[in-house]
Amino acid sequence: MNDQDNKGEVILDLARENRTGLAEAVFCNGKSQSQLETICNQVDADKRSMLFTRFDSSQFSFLDQKFPGLINYDSVSQTGISHPREMKSDTHVAVITGGSSDVPVAREATKTLEYYGQPALVIDDVGVAGLWRLVDRVKDIEQMKVAICIAGMDAALPTVLGGLIPCSIIAVPTSVGYGMAKNGETALRSLLVSCAPGLTVVNIDNGYGAACAAIRLLNQLNDEVM
Repeated sequence: MNDQDNKGEVILDLARENRTGLAEAVFCNGKSQSQLETICNQVDADKRSMLFTRFDSSQFSFLDQKFPGLINYDSVSQTGISHPREMKSDTHVAVITGGSSDVPVAREATKTLEYYGQPALVIDDVGVAGLWRLVDRVKDIEQMKVAICIAGMDAALPTVLGGLIPCSIIAVPTSVGYGMAKNGETALRSLLVSCAPGLTVVNIDNGYGAACAAIRLLNQLNDEVM
């Protein structure tokens, strides 16, 4: 199948950011090489900034041969960005992990923020098993407008943060944990019944969705903040 054959399978929504404040992104899992090539032909021709998520190394290798240097690839988050935007000078979002095993999900969030030109304060491995690690960083986190908090197992970290800081908290349960963690289902349920009011909870391992929620919140702030 060539690029012409599958054009009907790929219709990029290039006006989405004007409507919603959130731009089109390419979810790569399940897409064929020819579909991805069609997308990159348009991205390359338009010199368009584009985010690629759930983008495995074999897909990147194929596209990098076809379009050398077009996509900046990050193997930890399995994301790629074409024609990166200029980064803003101020940081308004913290991305916090309970443990080092949560880092890939966190990096998906930070790379999504980067796609929008938003830098992030990254704080890793401050889970409640060693609560002093979190307490040491509370003053840094409370300066932010939004905190994306990523945790597996019982996902207690966002609830604890919810009792300590004033900013909006977006909780991301991860599939990290043993046995009854059930690939993140226990973490998700724990967050949905959190006793800390006002938490926003996204789906399991959904760093991309958490970052998009943060962008929606930031878009509501005035131009001085942005």
